Amino acid sequence: MYDIEAASRPIVVGVEAKSDAVRAVVRHAARQAELHGSPLHLLHVLDGPGGASDENSGGTPEKTQGAAVVEPLAAWVHSEFPNVVVTAQTAAGRVAEQLLARSAEAATLVLGHRGTGGFARLPLGSVSWQVATHAECPVVIVRPGEAAENPKARVVVGVDINDVSAEAVDAAFAEAALRGARLEVVHANFHLSEMPVGAGMVAPDFKALDEAALRILDAEAAQRAGRYPGVDVHTRVERVRPSTILTEASRGASLLVVGSHGRTGLRRLMLGSVSAEALHTAACPVMVVPTLDDH
Repeated sequence: MYDIEAASRPIVVGVEAKSDAVRAVVRHAARQAELHGSPLHLLHVLDGPGGASDENSGGTPEKTQGAAVVEPLAAWVHSEFPNVVVTAQTAAGRVAEQLLARSAEAATLVLGHRGTGGFARLPLGSVSWQVATHAECPVVIVRPGEAAENPKARVVVGVDINDVSAEAVDAAFAEAALRGARLEVVHANFHLSEMPVGAGMVAPDFKALDEAALRILDAEAAQRAGRYPGVDVHTRVERVRPSTILTEASRGASLLVVGSHGRTGLRRLMLGSVSAEALHTAACPVMVVPTLDDH
């Protein structure tokens, strides 16, 4: 179950360099911390060997450089979000490893997407990809360049009816409740194997398939109605590609929630294809939620 009560755990945000884009990522993390009543921890990683240091333990040019990144951001958060407790740290090492090491104790990790002032893309995949795939806590990927300036009070969760991620649905309900937002529970129900391929072949009863999928979504919503009585839930099934419905629903939303893996049941060697595509096409921040069987 999504642990909304773990307010003592920090929201950890990875920051790289000073820019308006990084500030947008930190703003989302600070807002997340404010909503959850959690502390916010700014983490700047220097690419190289060595251990962690706090923001005031300077001395080396590298530590001075790190302090120049995190200290102004920490001061800005103090000013803009006075109710949020902020700490900052500079650590040396590989960025993904440092973030993943903190995921066991964090409530959420927040970081930027490629090209938004977040961490640069690696040859075999971005840091965002690695962290979203292997983190032990939810990971929010922020694409500030594509997010709506004034997102609506709306949270979207994508559901695969053949492998429902209860953790992702729980997280979506919790986030909608905290935001006072409408929750859209969406599913796409299009498969090439359902199409007739020869003479005399009969197409499936698409209407019946859609109605069955909708019943599953409604049942998932009903299971959580008692815990989140104030959340206005809308369920929707479309006959399109899953990534298409997620991209469309994300426009103008405040958050898109997806599970961390697909239907294979394998340990997370990679994200499920739909969740992975959502990271690249969504028009709002994407929260990737790990499932219990992944660990």
